[in-house]
Amino acid sequence: MIIGISGGTGAGKTTLVNYVAEILGKEETLILSQDRYYKHFPDLSFEERCLINFDHPDALDLDLLTSHVVQLQKGKSIKSPSYSFENHLRMDEIEVIHPKKYILIEGILVFTHAPLRDLFYYKVYIEADINKRVERRMERDINARGRTKEEVKARFENTLHAMHNQFIAPYLHTANVVIINNDLNVAKNQMQEWIATTIK
Repeated sequence: MIIGISGGTGAGKTTLVNYVAEILGKEETLILSQDRYYKHFPDLSFEERCLINFDHPDALDLDLLTSHVVQLQKGKSIKSPSYSFENHLRMDEIEVIHPKKYILIEGILVFTHAPLRDLFYYKVYIEADINKRVERRMERDINARGRTKEEVKARFENTLHAMHNQFIAPYLHTANVVIINNDLNVAKNQMQEWIATTIK
């Protein structure tokens, strides 16, 4: 079963996706993130790569992601790329990923590509207050991606908000369920109830 999980940046998708895997059983659940599939621009300088709008669907190789999901759906393993957010480049490492009973496809833009979206048996949209999302995004990018507070704030104001309104928020109404994640415990309870009544 393939489940697509999307929502705005900082909505808490990764945390809740991991929680879904716990409920469904980690041995039976594969998590595949869109973040592995950013395009590779080795011919650009680091400064030029920093100017790429990574919150636009064109920054992603969604066709490759779609083809990999199709392969997993057929019970075949894939060779997935890895991506460095520090250098804005794909890494040399290729990871062989094997299919499992439940396949969770996670990312802010996974609903934007119709061929991929059509593969999802269920679509889950994670929603959160904008102030919560900014706070979470800032914490993640500073701690995990080497950004400064000023960089994160500028990116949110100049790019992220507009991209959210154009490419992410419109798909909220296509989801089978919307999980409100302003409070993690409440969101977990909502997710658990949905899984209990829908999947398990």
